[in-house]
Amino acid sequence: MEVREILSHVDHTLLAVDATRKDIRALCDDAMHYRTASVCIPAAYVRFAHDYCAGRMAICTVIGFPNGYATSAAKAFEARDAVENGADEIDMVIHVGAVKNGDWDAVAADIRAVRAACEGKILKVIIETCLLTDEEKIRLCHVVGECGADYIKTSTGFSRGGATFDDVRLMAAHVPAGLRIKAAGGISSLEDAERFLALGADRLGTSRIVKILKGRDTSNGY
Repeated sequence: MEVREILSHVDHTLLAVDATRKDIRALCDDAMHYRTASVCIPAAYVRFAHDYCAGRMAICTVIGFPNGYATSAAKAFEARDAVENGADEIDMVIHVGAVKNGDWDAVAADIRAVRAACEGKILKVIIETCLLTDEEKIRLCHVVGECGADYIKTSTGFSRGGATFDDVRLMAAHVPAGLRIKAAGGISSLEDAERFLALGADRLGTSRIVKILKGRDTSNGY
């Protein structure tokens, strides 16, 4: 797979708690240069990034991040505010505790509340696979699809682990038609990125792919 093709699936990500406007500007510059799918940034910087990129890059942000246990109303408010500030894509975290409680109605209601607040923008639902059983992951593939999300996403990158090949393979075997997969957390090489895509992921949440390319001699392109 050509590097440009891999980059077109990358959500170039910076979610550090101490990220500054200078950091976000540099992230956006890199994303526009390397033509990634989006930049994924804290909600506080959505308006800044939207204005700075001026339509040249999709702006993604995270909702209920990273723990997911805010109320559905709070998540919906966050999503609506982000869209009003210029977000093109929303990555929300489910309430994993509700999954563990077996309260699938609450899980679905949470996703639907954010779906409605997104006003048609792309919605990705983070399920935090490292905390789930395979049975829970499979069930969530169906719940997330039924709730009208565009993507099911493996991980926040802030919990016990990130995306694994086994999880993406499992999800690819069970997602309903129309529901795509985003792998995120710990994607550290072009080889890993290519394998995740081959296994069925459509988006990759990572900052490392662009960093790798920046370290190369790009005189002949990337």
